[in-house]
Amino acid sequence: MSEERQDTTQDQGTTRGQDTTRGQDTARAELMSRPTPLEAAPRLARAIGLEPDDLWIKRDDLIGLGGGGNKVRKLEWTAGAARAEGATTLVTSGAAQSNHARLTAAAGARLGMEVVLVLAGAPSEGMTGNIALDGLFGARVVWAGEVSEAELAAAVEDVARDLRERGARPALIPFGGSSVLGAQGYAAAGTELLVQDPDLTTAVVAVGSGGTMAGLVHTLGAERVLGVHCGAVADPGHTVGRLVEGLSGQPAATSLRLRLDQVGPGYSALTEPVMDAITTAARTEGIVLDPIYTGRALAGLIAAVHDGQVRPGQRTVFVHTGGLPGLFGHPETLERARSAVADTAVRWPRG
Repeated sequence: MSEERQDTTQDQGTTRGQDTTRGQDTARAELMSRPTPLEAAPRLARAIGLEPDDLWIKRDDLIGLGGGGNKVRKLEWTAGAARAEGATTLVTSGAAQSNHARLTAAAGARLGMEVVLVLAGAPSEGMTGNIALDGLFGARVVWAGEVSEAELAAAVEDVARDLRERGARPALIPFGGSSVLGAQGYAAAGTELLVQDPDLTTAVVAVGSGGTMAGLVHTLGAERVLGVHCGAVADPGHTVGRLVEGLSGQPAATSLRLRLDQVGPGYSALTEPVMDAITTAARTEGIVLDPIYTGRALAGLIAAVHDGQVRPGQRTVFVHTGGLPGLFGHPETLERARSAVADTAVRWPRG
């Protein structure tokens, strides 16, 4: 296995992909170059209690579209199918700093489709991070206010109905891109990862809307995937399990490996273990994590090493699902980072 492996060929257009859950061909948009790199992380491995060659990072943050991230693999299937069915507008939902919303906006720009994002919350003065990129990619944002999951889903239906009445042909992309169809993207990513590292024991991944973990479980098996719950859904086990069953067409045979200990006070809250994980990754490998997903995933991996769930001498792959733009929309994390600069800064010349 090489220290970095990357195919630099840029795919274009749309291809026919096999939807194995339905036994028929589905149009898949080509939105990324593949495979994404798999890189060694020896200094990070030592810092968290593993051997230098134990830990590798799957760099799905380096997917080129829209600032990168795991949602692109799902959008290849969901947005591709929408375009093949004649849709002109993609409609989806998420939190204000949703990575999925950002990448849906970018996918729409790449595919020549309008995008409407129905986001929970209200506009604020600091329209930074993913929200700024939503606008840059040309998406229209509809603010739904402080709503429950069910109310947000209802708002999406209302927006789509309004678009149809105005003559558009909208397609609804599910929350987080996580449907059985979208999870096909990470079933394929699991195959890609096995080619790069057939000896992997554990792939560690953040669990938001569930599709990324479900796709990996479908290909790698439940025993080789450790998911770290990030607080995006109420019941991650049920959510992931339902998608795994949809991919396989049969009830899940084994229980999932899920850590539920990194959510803290809530989805948007920054905890000390997560801040420590973000800082450790940055200072050992120069890799940036976000406070909602990948920071929690690494904090979960560190906890798993401490309690023996992940052990030295075993090959572990940390799936970096992206989210960097969201870091710049999280004021508390930015303030902590700025404080670190202030604590070490000196004026020159001294005197």
